[in-house]
Amino acid sequence: MDFKCLRCIVFFPIHIVYYILKASVYLILPSRRRTLIKEMVLITGGGRGIGRHLAQEFAKQGAKKVILWGRTEKCLKETCEEISQFGTECHYFLCDVANREEVYKQAKVVREKVGDVTILVNNAAVVHGKSLMDSDDDCLLKSQHINTMGQFWTTKAFLPRMLELQHGHVVCINSILSQSPIPGAIDYCTSKASSLAFMESLTLGLLDCPGVGCTTVLPFHTNTEMFQGMRVRFPALFPPLKPETVAERTVDAVRTNTAYVYMPWTMHALVVLKR
Repeated sequence: MDFKCLRCIVFFPIHIVYYILKASVYLILPSRRRTLIKEMVLITGGGRGIGRHLAQEFAKQGAKKVILWGRTEKCLKETCEEISQFGTECHYFLCDVANREEVYKQAKVVREKVGDVTILVNNAAVVHGKSLMDSDDDCLLKSQHINTMGQFWTTKAFLPRMLELQHGHVVCINSILSQSPIPGAIDYCTSKASSLAFMESLTLGLLDCPGVGCTTVLPFHTNTEMFQGMRVRFPALFPPLKPETVAERTVDAVRTNTAYVYMPWTMHALVVLKR
């Protein structure tokens, strides 16, 4: 056994204790929040639902510019006008994140017309809410392409510049269903589980990259148009989240560089109990 290997074995338990103590201190002490006044935020699926509230919250917290991506121009335009009322410069572009070529093309347009994106929020998602045998094949593929593969294309489009600038943040609006699936939404649960694995790997890969971080948000059932009609077994115990609450917690997590956010906090227990 060489000296380097022996040193790793000796210091490994010391590192474990150090990081546990460090995490405990951060848990007790209030986190320092960074300013967003120089940040340029791009939000996919930014025209409605959580995406719209995210745009509003970033604007409220002083983001320099907000860019909206989506597939419905009417929604994008309405949200863009709302953000402009906060005094924040806002732009929108039609872009289907499932289309790799379109993502790369629009990313280039954004860089040329608006500037470098420093905070990327992967929020775009779809759900069909059917069992496997009742699901149309094209609908199943659509869920995977938007909810999972879209993150690959957007991150590949904007992360290189963040690394070059040594400044940036990648955010994923995921779901607790990625860790605790339910029947009747097999396309959504599968795509979100893949999305979570993507973010876990990306987060670990960026640990040694100064100035660039990741945040993965895992909310419970959120009261948006996408989940209209969804029934919860214990609504008093697990009430639906408000989209503005999810947006507020997400922006705060970016400002404090928090890697994972479970909403509500009781979801921690749900994941543990499942396992």
